[in-house]
Amino acid sequence: MNHYETVFILNPVLSDIQIKETVKKFEDYLVSKGAEMISKEDWGLKKLAYTIQNKKSGFYHLFEYKVDGQTINPFELEFRRDDSVMRYLTVSLDKHAVAWAEKRRERVKSTSKK
Repeated sequence: MNHYETVFILNPVLSDIQIKETVKKFEDYLVSKGAEMISKEDWGLKKLAYTIQNKKSGFYHLFEYKVDGQTINPFELEFRRDDSVMRYLTVSLDKHAVAWAEKRRERVKSTSKK
């Protein structure tokens, strides 16, 4: 099983319920394919560097997970089929990136407790 990280941007006109349903749909898809979810992060509404589909902002979400490599293409196909997803990016993490991600998660946890 390889270590992956996916960041995706959802349309800013979606309601909170629609965003939660969409994120849950993608998480359920990964889990149904045997993925081990390591981390989920909601980065909230962020301004985009350039307009996408005439939108200047979007809701960012990050998934970190372990899954076999054959699951990635069908997973990305689900992103392309969903109109609420404006952009997505999946990267394979090497051991250094995994270590950095663990440090980032710890840093986020420690700042959220304060």
